Formats: sequence, C-alpha cells, structure tokens
Amino acid sequence: MNLDVEVITLTLVLITFAIYIYIGWWAKVKDTSSFFVAGNEIPAVANGAAIAADWMSAASFISMAGLISFLGYDGTIYLMGWTGGYVLLALLLAPYLRKFGRYTVPDFIGDRYYSNKTRAVAAIATIFISLTYVAGQMRGVGIVFSRYLQVDITIGVIIGMAIVAFFAVLGGMKGITWTQVIQYFVLIIAIIIPAAAISLQLTGIPVPQLGLTFSDIAERLSTLQVELGMDEYLAPFQNMSGLNVFAVTLALMLGTAGLPHVIVRFYTVKDVRSARWSAGWALIFIALLYTVAPAIGVFAKYNLINTFNDAPITEVRDISWVSKWEETGLLGLNDKNGDGMLNFTEEGSPANEVTIDPDIIVLSTPEVAELSPFIIALVAAGGLAAALSTASGLLLAMSSAVSHDLYYRIFRPEASEKQRLKIGRIMIFLAVIVAGYFGINPPGFVGEVVAFAFGLGAASLFPAILLGIFDKRMNREGATWGIAIGLSFTLTMILLMRSVQVFGTETQIVDSFLGIDALGIGVVGAILNFVASFVISRMTQAPPKEISDMVEEIRVPKVSETGEK
Repeated sequence: MNLDVEVITLTLVLITFAIYIYIGWWAKVKDTSSFFVAGNEIPAVANGAAIAADWMSAASFISMAGLISFLGYDGTIYLMGWTGGYVLLALLLAPYLRKFGRYTVPDFIGDRYYSNKTRAVAAIATIFISLTYVAGQMRGVGIVFSRYLQVDITIGVIIGMAIVAFFAVLGGMKGITWTQVIQYFVLIIAIIIPAAAISLQLTGIPVPQLGLTFSDIAERLSTLQVELGMDEYLAPFQNMSGLNVFAVTLALMLGTAGLPHVIVRFYTVKDVRSARWSAGWALIFIALLYTVAPAIGVFAKYNLINTFNDAPITEVRDISWVSKWEETGLLGLNDKNGDGMLNFTEEGSPANEVTIDPDIIVLSTPEVAELSPFIIALVAAGGLAAALSTASGLLLAMSSAVSHDLYYRIFRPEASEKQRLKIGRIMIFLAVIVAGYFGINPPGFVGEVVAFAFGLGAASLFPAILLGIFDKRMNREGATWGIAIGLSFTLTMILLMRSVQVFGTETQIVDSFLGIDALGIGVVGAILNFVASFVISRMTQAPPKEISDMVEEIRVPKVSETGEK
C-alpha cells in the first residue's frame, strides 16, 4: 500500500511536470510583449482558467481547508476575504485597468500619476507583495514533496524552485498562461474527486457541498469537540476577536483586489470585453474549489478526531500515513501521561497529545478516509499544481517590476528588447532563490504567510489603483506618499508582531495594534494610505488636464469597435 502510493504519486507528478516543461518549451518567446502579457492573444475562457489557477494558490488548495478545519467558524474569514476580494477586483477595477492597457500594475500607476518616482514606489511594493506571497507557495511545494517523495522539506523546496524557474524563464507570460490552464484542471479534479468520495462515505451524499449542507456532520463535529474539551466548532469568535475577524476579512478582500500578478492577467486578452468574460469564467472556476473547501475542513476534522482520540498510540503509529507525516515533523504524537492511549483535545492544552500542522489537512484527508492510492496521488499532484501556478505568476510580476518598470521605464529607456528580456529572466532566477529561502524558513503557516502578502497589497497598491480610476484630483504626490506610508507601516508591524519567527526574539516585540493582529494590520495600513493620499493631494498641485481627461476616458464603459488602447 505504501509503495503503491509513493510510486503512483511519483508517476503522476512526473507526468504533470513533463507537461508543464513541454509547454514552457513550446511557448518560448523572443519578444517583450509575449514575455510580459502573452501578446494580448489569450482566449477569454483560457484566461479565466489561468486566472483561477494563478489566484488559487497553495494557500487555497493546501492551507485554507486546514485553517477552516482548526479555526471552525472563524476560519471562514479566508473564504469570505479572498472570494469577496476577487469580486471587487473583477467588477470594480479589472475592466478599467485593461482599458488603460499597460504591461504591469506599476506601469499603470507610473503613467496615471505621471511620475517615475511613483512608478518606482509601486514597483518596490510589487516586489514585497510578490516575494511574501511566493514564499508561501514554495513552502507548500516543500510540504508535498516531503511527504510523498520522502525527502526533506528543504530538498522539496529546491526541486520546486528548479521546475518553476524553467517554464517561467523560457516561456514568460505565454508559457505561464498555458501551463496554468493545465494546472487549473489538475488541481480542481484533485480536490473534487476525494471530496466527493469522503462526502459519500460520511454523509451518504456524493456532492460535498450538499453533504455539508443537508447532513448533520457539522453538528456532530461540534458536539464531539465539546465532549473532548475543545471549543464549539460552529460558534463564532472562538479563536479570533470580532474586531480581528472584521480586520482580517477586509485586509484579505482589499489585498486580493490589489494583487499585481492577478491584475496583470487581464492585460493578456485582446480587449475589455474579453477581460470581462475572463473575470466571469474565473469566478465560476474559483467557486468550484471555494465551495468545496468548507466541506473538506469539516470532514477532515471529524475523521482525524475519530482516528486519533482514545486510540492506542502503538496502533496509530502502525498506520502508514501517520508514520510518514510524523517523519516530516508536521504531525506529532506524544503520550504525555504514559497510559499508551492518545488524548486529542484543545491545541495548547497540557492534556493534548496530538499536534497537527493545518497545512497537511487536505493532503492527508484521502489517506485518513482510506481512499485509493490513485486519489491520494492525485491530491499531491493538485497541491503541486496550485503552488507552482501561483508561484510562476508571482515570479513574473516581480521580474516585470524590475526589468520593465525600473530598468526600462526609469533607468534605461533606450534598452533593446533583447536586453530587457535578459534582465527579466535574470530577475526570475534571483526571485526564485530569495523565495526558496523564505519557503525553507517561513514566518508562519502557508495560509498565514500568504495573508501577510494580502495585507501588504491592501496597504500599498489597492488605494493607489482605486483612487487612480475614481478620483481625478488624485496626484503624484498623494499617491507616492500614500503607497510609501501604507507599505512601511504594514511591513514594520508584521515584522514586529512576528519577531519570534523573523528575528528569533523570545516574545513578540509588539503583540497587536489597537487589538488588531498581524493578519489584519493591512487594513490599518490601507486607511493610512487613503488618508495620506487624500490630504497630500489636496495640499499640492492638481494633476495636468491631460491626466484628468485620461481618467475620465478610461471610466467610459462603451467599448469601441476598433478595439482598445
């Protein structure tokens, strides 16, 4: 059984990796338009699938169900924040950004605010956001490899770095887009098949969403947790205060709407109409996974409690997947009272003898439910597809920020296409190395690390994009200082609140800011950005008339028959 799982997993992973690498070679590009925006020639349906894969990262596939599983009602902040943010981006910003027609988000901000200083600040913000985000993806890749290929997490991260660097460097946005289309279908099949099997097993209903809604499984889990001394699963605010639930949800929502690697995907289609269709298709594709995640979270927690609680530790350790996950260090069994039996109760309680990293929930669920080795392998391939698809998009966003916005638009406008492509590819290599380091030494769970990236996006780029479209009076001074203040404040607070993981301090330097913790601090940064932008813009000279006219023009909904700018 063990050998079968590992052999099938390795086979599936090799097949999918071979496809990704082939697409990277097939789609290799020689011009900057294809490298940065795929030549504006991606069909809307394919772009919708690519957006979904780009947006549904390792945090969505691997970590979100785990967070819902352990945080209960409070864990749905990730579901609400990320989904709400996508709707905000698709309806409020994406069509206007596509109509403006540029290569990157800093490109839009630099031209809208008629300033290379503002462009540079936006490019730096893009690098910070993408670097934080991609570190979470690399961590996810390392976790999958560590379990199914039985290698150290560090080795797993390095393997993932090599694969993603290959198809991102060679094919640029064109190669990444078509790879992400394939990766979307791999990851969605990988999540739906085991979820349906487990739903049928626990509720008698094969559709997981219906199984969760029309059965009593959630109530049974809630009752079981109370009997074991845990918090009630369905009760709100058990793990987070109401203020933090609101702040984190809003930070995730605003951060999603400001993610540079997702926004740039709307530049890869030919016109605004295609951008709108892309957004619609992506919403359908995303909904398939996001409506399944809560069901998996409940099913997984119910199965895990029944597997571990009051079971002989020797018998539990004889279960193959238990011993494998123990070897990775992400599952811990400790018979503290020496009675030979496991006690599964509240995490952090002295009586608890089972510790589980939330990042292994989705990956271990098929094994806990004793599904077939093929389904277990499929989930591993899906986890890798989710992590690699987002990582490649983020690497290109960072590469574009440096090679296009800083190198070409600011320092060397006379640079040839060949020189710009060379810088872009070098930047992908450098970004992979830095991302790999943080993937090996993460400041939190995959979902937490990704949430920090969303906080940085909410505090820096989102206000500048929103005001750039809807406030004609906003000028370069307001936008530049707004981005700088929002980004600096949020980054500093995250580092101080996570000083134990980042700097190795014994305790947090700062516990919270007015009761808001690191995951939600981006909201405060966004407020500071909006206030600073508004006040400074009204104290300084108004934008030139041609800029005000341009802002007015991109807000006109009519699409010309001759295409877009």
